[in-house]
Amino acid sequence: MECQSQIKRRLSEPESIAEICALLGQGEGPRRTDVARGLCDRFGFFDARGRAQTAGCLKALGELSRAGHLALPAPRSQPARGAPRRLPGPVPAPQGVPETAGAVRELELVRVDSEERIRIWNELMAREHPCGAGPLVGAQLRYLIGSAHGWLGGFGFSAAAITVAARDAWIGWDEPGRRAQLHRVVSMSRFLLRPRGCHNLASRVLGGVLKRLPEDFESAFGYRPYLAESFVDTAHFDGGCYRAANWLRVGETRGRGRQDRAHQHEAGVKAIYVYPLVADFRERLGAEAPPGCQPLAAAEGLDGPSWVGQEFAGAPLGDERLSRRLVASVARLAEQPGREFSAAAQGDVAAIRGYYRLIDKPQESAVTMAAILAPHQARTRQRMAHEREVLCVADRTTLDYSGLAECTGLGRTGSNQTGAHSRGIEMHSTLAINTQGVPLGIVDVRCRTPDPQAEPSTPQTPLEEKKSVDWVLGLGSCMELAEQLPETRITCVMDREADFFELFDHHRQNPCVDLLIRAKHNRQTSTQLKLFDRLRQSPVRGTVQLHLKRQSARPKRAKQQRRPGRAARVATLELHYEQIEFAAPAHLKGKAPLCLWAVLAREKNPPPDGQRLEWCLLTSRTLTEPADAERCLRDYALRWRIEDWHRVIKTGCRVQELAHERLERLERSIAINLVIGWRIMVMTLLGREVPDLPAEVLFSEIEIEVLSAWANGRRYAKPPRKLGEAIRLVAMLGGYPGRKHDPPPGHEVMWYGYQYLTTLCVGYELRG
Repeated sequence: MECQSQIKRRLSEPESIAEICALLGQGEGPRRTDVARGLCDRFGFFDARGRAQTAGCLKALGELSRAGHLALPAPRSQPARGAPRRLPGPVPAPQGVPETAGAVRELELVRVDSEERIRIWNELMAREHPCGAGPLVGAQLRYLIGSAHGWLGGFGFSAAAITVAARDAWIGWDEPGRRAQLHRVVSMSRFLLRPRGCHNLASRVLGGVLKRLPEDFESAFGYRPYLAESFVDTAHFDGGCYRAANWLRVGETRGRGRQDRAHQHEAGVKAIYVYPLVADFRERLGAEAPPGCQPLAAAEGLDGPSWVGQEFAGAPLGDERLSRRLVASVARLAEQPGREFSAAAQGDVAAIRGYYRLIDKPQESAVTMAAILAPHQARTRQRMAHEREVLCVADRTTLDYSGLAECTGLGRTGSNQTGAHSRGIEMHSTLAINTQGVPLGIVDVRCRTPDPQAEPSTPQTPLEEKKSVDWVLGLGSCMELAEQLPETRITCVMDREADFFELFDHHRQNPCVDLLIRAKHNRQTSTQLKLFDRLRQSPVRGTVQLHLKRQSARPKRAKQQRRPGRAARVATLELHYEQIEFAAPAHLKGKAPLCLWAVLAREKNPPPDGQRLEWCLLTSRTLTEPADAERCLRDYALRWRIEDWHRVIKTGCRVQELAHERLERLERSIAINLVIGWRIMVMTLLGREVPDLPAEVLFSEIEIEVLSAWANGRRYAKPPRKLGEAIRLVAMLGGYPGRKHDPPPGHEVMWYGYQYLTTLCVGYELRG
């Protein structure tokens, strides 16, 4: 049954009513059921199993009769309406339920398909669920949550709500599409969990029942649902278990129930949660993604088994099969990050061939870095919509592929002390982070391969021919996002390389985002003093304390400069800020002057043998008090997140060890690893910023089980209940000592720990 039979709509047509009246006039007093069966044969009202939809026909005929369109014969009998079948007494309470879901013995989902189980389910819901046992409507499935401790609760699934404005808008349905495909949405009408205080049990059974639902539904009704929905009364429940199980909150109801024909709104406003049962549910439901984007929290959709589909599914690669291959391949790579795909695939010849066919598509094909990143960037936009303020941090890094002598398309990226030239890619990227420093995703990535034969650029060289144009193009991407996210304030944070007039000039043409850039040039101001001197001589507007960590000395290396040592100290910085006007440079004399706010943070009493700290920032924000200047400093300090991300993709994903024969193949592989590295970085940082979230936010069930088993075998570790505890255990797998006085784990130990965890999970699954 590809499309839902719209029985009442079809029978309400004038031609159909004429045929019904003709059927009613045949013979002496025809039975209603016989008329309904004849109409099913005449109009093809059959379900997916080939059974006539007699009940639906009878209901539609009754409504047409009450509306005066036709006259039905009197019913020969009245249906019995009794109470639900129940037990003679209450269901015994579960005994000895442990504190964690992983310790529950013999936990299972039992389908309600016998008289005894029907009575148990009805008794549980009638006594303990706020909405009672029913009746439920439409196609229905019921489950009991069983265990060695007793019955722990149950689920009830039924027909979806007919019209829900927020849900339909999120899906992208129009009215005909909703009427035709509503049967593919199933509603979780009942969810009862009896034990209180058993950590992770709710999210675990929620995830388990959704894995079973599609197959059980198809066996019962002949077709599979594509989307599950549920409604949560937020006056009594916060919906935390839904979010931990990766359900998406898409809005709120208007307070009307299914039978609220008088618009009394007695049902109360409820939060709407949905869960896609297939990755391409919108396409299958005949809908298109809505023009807006639904907000997502930073951690939503990042759990072990499903995050790859969320971040890569639907990539516009020119062929749906290629998109599915991309998701399957990334899932393999994410399990063992930093390894070649042939090693990650563990001998699966078909997977290896499919991956390399994908990567080796011709240069003119639709398989590009931008196409691979498109689904992730759409999810990034949704995560940005969830935040009131977002920092879009931009930077450039060099990927060295000097060892790939046969690779075509690489550019000259530098030279060493001996004069030997290095070959590789210059990558300019923009990473979105929230004000706590948690990365929300990749906004923009551009790869450049400098031509060794090109003439050096001069001030008169057009901007389009300079590599600094990447900063302007990245800013343009942020501006496009700002227009789509009017409720999110976006600030573009850039280092000293972005301090050039053309960038500021481009910004003032459409100042929908803020700029925050570290000053590089000591520009001439409208007074006789240059920028830095003018700020130093301006009055002190406030002070701020900065805690500097100890820094060990580092000798000069091949690709690193010498770094002196530094003792830990608390530095007092004096704040100077004012609005300053800059004239256009000589090669842009026709441009109007710029007017920006400048902030100088200068150490008051530097140590005698140390270097004075001094930062100068240029911003388009309006600064009216010292707190505004302090906020600029705090936000700019988060720019180092993109440096961390670059280090993750180089040392963790090992993108500089990729070996391909053409530039476009490298770019495709890099695009995949950029997102994998972003997720590992999010895992690390969320463990610091929001350690009290449930561990299921970022870890799958099997990962939590393996971490628990590993911790139980060591006296100094405990099973993870919260996200921070799980991340700490992963870091310990990677070599992190985990002592009380140790600083938070870094990205490198997280990488090694996560690789070891995936190896343990594979072995755990093989042992069953």
